[in-house]
Amino acid sequence: MFGLSELAVILIVVIAVLAAKRLPDLVRSAGKSARILKAEARAMKEQEDKAPAAPRIIQGETLRPPATGSERTGHTGDAPPEGRPAR
Repeated sequence: MFGLSELAVILIVVIAVLAAKRLPDLVRSAGKSARILKAEARAMKEQEDKAPAAPRIIQGETLRPPATGSERTGHTGDAPPEGRPAR
């Protein structure tokens, strides 16, 4: 029987023989992709080096969830609502 490494070598040879016409184009496009990836990674690293590492602070306002039940009337049951005497 064949081992895993022998099967991998046979598969690579079969692919190379069957795809001989397209192989140069595939290798060329893989090389272009690798160059683009390297350039983008280098640009990101340079951008990180230039920019300070301080956190960004975004100004905004805090929103409360919509009132339900007794919150809508302002009465919680512990104290009388404002402007009304206790019973």
